[in-house]
Amino acid sequence: MNSPREALHALAAERILIFDGGYGTTIQNHGLGERDYRGMLELTDDQKGNNDLLSLTRPDIIEGIHTAYLEAGADIVETNTFSSTKISQADYSCEHLVRDLNIKSAEIARTACDKAEAKDGKKRFVAGSIGPTNKTLSLSPDVNDPGYREIDFDYLKGVYREQCDALIEGGVDFLLIETIFDTLNAKCAGMAAQEAAEACGRDVPLMISMTLTDLSGRNLSGHTVEAFWHAVRHLKPVTIGLNCSFGADQLRPHLAMLAKQADCLIMAYPNAGLPNELGEYDELPDQTAALTQEWFDDGLVNIVGGCCGTTPEHIAAIAKATEGAKPRIIPTATVLTKLSGLEPFTMAA
Repeated sequence: MNSPREALHALAAERILIFDGGYGTTIQNHGLGERDYRGMLELTDDQKGNNDLLSLTRPDIIEGIHTAYLEAGADIVETNTFSSTKISQADYSCEHLVRDLNIKSAEIARTACDKAEAKDGKKRFVAGSIGPTNKTLSLSPDVNDPGYREIDFDYLKGVYREQCDALIEGGVDFLLIETIFDTLNAKCAGMAAQEAAEACGRDVPLMISMTLTDLSGRNLSGHTVEAFWHAVRHLKPVTIGLNCSFGADQLRPHLAMLAKQADCLIMAYPNAGLPNELGEYDELPDQTAALTQEWFDDGLVNIVGGCCGTTPEHIAAIAKATEGAKPRIIPTATVLTKLSGLEPFTMAA
């Protein structure tokens, strides 16, 4: 039996693969109250908005969302664990639930994928979602003390390691470090993920996805897309890409830059356009699909999905748009010394 890495590469050589879409928007559409989030758990804080907790209290809803995306055409679904770290769950006083959240979320996604695969025989994959947390290693939260940091590298690595260990135990195929606004955070998460994979004794490939702060093409820590790639390439991710930030049209030039450089699969999942004045997303599924169609025509991606504001209907429209489209050809990397400050640096041969 092929490993997830081998199976993913084999399928990606044949066609553009489909990632899933947003979870927050889909969960909001259920109109849940605080009691739905809390369930029977004895918790002190208000839990409304703690979407990750639903894996424990309303697993039917989370499995239903996975299933909807799989039926829309998704080859890969991510776990409901974007905020399932000790740092993020501290906002709800749920740090003690981190291990359970990650294991259960992984099991729910695995079950949904196995059911879908049993129906049609198509291979499905589970990506363990690892969000950025609300802490940064690169920047000070105090403008009067630029050298101050709320956390240090070793502490954050421990936080990520706890999540990675539990996701692997729950049965994920990949570890997805996503929505990266701080390059150092990503390197820290990558180290934790590699250590967790080594400890479990199996290959658990990394997926890495950067998010841009503005149209200049930099993340919050100031790195350009190319500099970011130079900074994380040593982690040997199975995919690199961009998510969130903007819609498909605004991401296109930055995605084109990355597609030229990266000698691995490109996975990108944009928002459903830009939010309106109420913070809602108005871009319709056919509009998102038409914009991603331009990516396919230019050979920019191997895997495509959606982020904020996207729904199973968006993913179905994108999946339809990929029909007959050729996947991006992975370039052969030249053997050169490639370094990264805020800008990329390549040492001439």
